[in-house]
Amino acid sequence: MTTRLYTHPIYLEHLTPSGHPERPDRLRAIGRALEHESFDDLDRVESPQADPEAVLLAHPQDYLERVRLAMPEEGQGLVRIDADTSASPKTWQAALTAVGAANAAVDDVFVGRADNVFVAARPPGHHAERATAMGFCLFNNAAIAARHAQKAHGAERVAIVDWDVHHGNGTQDIFWDDRSVLYCSTHQMPLYPGTGAKDETGAGTIVNAPLPPHSGSAVFRDAFRSRVLPALDDFRPDLIIISAGFDAHHRDPLAEINLDEADFDWATAELMDRAGRHCSNRLVSLLEGGYDLQGLAMSVAVHVRRLMKG
Repeated sequence: MTTRLYTHPIYLEHLTPSGHPERPDRLRAIGRALEHESFDDLDRVESPQADPEAVLLAHPQDYLERVRLAMPEEGQGLVRIDADTSASPKTWQAALTAVGAANAAVDDVFVGRADNVFVAARPPGHHAERATAMGFCLFNNAAIAARHAQKAHGAERVAIVDWDVHHGNGTQDIFWDDRSVLYCSTHQMPLYPGTGAKDETGAGTIVNAPLPPHSGSAVFRDAFRSRVLPALDDFRPDLIIISAGFDAHHRDPLAEINLDEADFDWATAELMDRAGRHCSNRLVSLLEGGYDLQGLAMSVAVHVRRLMKG
């Protein structure tokens, strides 16, 4: 397998308030983990910055303008977008570069530059609804990438699998009425943002697998086997995008699903198997949550190592 990694120093310049869980140290921890010699064959590429027009694939023009106008000028410090989402003077550039990396990853797997790609970017995206920023997220990177696959590469069916411990309300909102995009989510419930019940099915291509607190490995894997994987097999996507949050790890401070690295390795392998069956191995993984630095680093390491193994 040829596995590509996108990241960029600009992501470290998206600043958040002191004590905020979504902080630049997250990417520093990932970077240190991926310095190990086992990742010597990883194809490392600097993320490109997207044109703001790319955001319009999943968000309306007035929302793009509202986010742009909310950005602080250099030297102004931080501004609050909502109760837990903030922006600093470099956030606009970081957010557009996260979009650019996700779309470049899609291009790579469709033209054959890579079999799969991991994008280590921030800010994350899956809580960003069509016209609302929330949950640390400004633009929905996974949703934009799915639309880019459809527009630029003629993908008829795109699947987004979200194993972040928080439900991706934004992705669900954007694709609620869209049969061309399958959205599958495993997540803790009850937990922020309060969405993601089993009966939230949209046009029939929303598949939620809510997990009670303290579920652990067996319950998570059973949800994957019984709901996510059959949905993928029925849908037969042209591309699989992972909203790869690692905050279901047992060390994470924001939830209580209590997974470990072996669970993320297993889930990665299962999705790679489906990508091999249905879409010529085309798989793009986008970093979402994960707030304990050690748990995040270990989990990303096994995830990327599995992507490289094939």
